[in-house]
Amino acid sequence: MQDNIATADVLTLLWEGQLALAASIEELALWVRTNGSPDTHENVIDALSTLDRNAAAITKGILKLRR
Repeated sequence: MQDNIATADVLTLLWEGQLALAASIEELALWVRTNGSPDTHENVIDALSTLDRNAAAITKGILKLRR
């Protein structure tokens, strides 16, 4: 059980880091769109959707480990 908690704790830190990176990348993407590169902005938003999907899976895994 303690191994599961330790694993969940590490995954939680990674998940929080991923959320922070996603937020900062989204801010940069908005700046890019504002400064004239909507195509690049769209590419970044598409990549961020992968982070969102992964974050949901990581969350489910963390909750399962903490049971």
